Amino acid sequence: MSTTNPGSPARQDAESPGTGRGRGIGAAIVGFFAVSWFAWGSAEPTATAVTAVIRIGTVVGLLVIVLGVLLAVRSPAGSSVMADPVARRRYGIIVGGEFALIGLGSVVLGAVGWAEWIPVAVCLGVGLHFFPLAPVLRDRGLIVLGVLLILVAAGALLVGLTTGVAPGTVTGVGAGVCLLIWAVSALLDRRLYPGDSRSA
Repeated sequence: MSTTNPGSPARQDAESPGTGRGRGIGAAIVGFFAVSWFAWGSAEPTATAVTAVIRIGTVVGLLVIVLGVLLAVRSPAGSSVMADPVARRRYGIIVGGEFALIGLGSVVLGAVGWAEWIPVAVCLGVGLHFFPLAPVLRDRGLIVLGVLLILVAAGALLVGLTTGVAPGTVTGVGAGVCLLIWAVSALLDRRLYPGDSRSA
């Protein structure tokens, strides 16, 4: 019977959250949501420069999705944190709770006639859910991403209250850019957390 050396590349790949399948899946999923946010940001007429950002971001996001899927498919199945059943269960609970709370909040905002603020609430909820996800996925860069999305939501609220710009435009572009940066960093095997580096 063959054994695997604890220091062998195969074991390191299976235990490292920064390699292979996990990075590919993460990049594809986050890239998809980046494209979705860009689409949301284009729901209202925007300035030429903003429209250009949305279009470029959408194209890059679609490319990231394709490359992420290819990376995931070509990598060992064990090279993902989600290979751990405990991590999968915690991930499911966190994401399920996020969708439930965001859905409930959106329904309430729509019912009271504040539908224009739904993108702000969604952006805030998405940002908050990255904090409990960070230890589960072993990526402190998700904390940085969470902070950025909360700042985007706050900015959208301020802009929406003080100008004629739609809050959905601000969250669409802002969240799309933030998510795209994380997705690209995953593909390039780089973390967003200062002083942290992905394992090769």
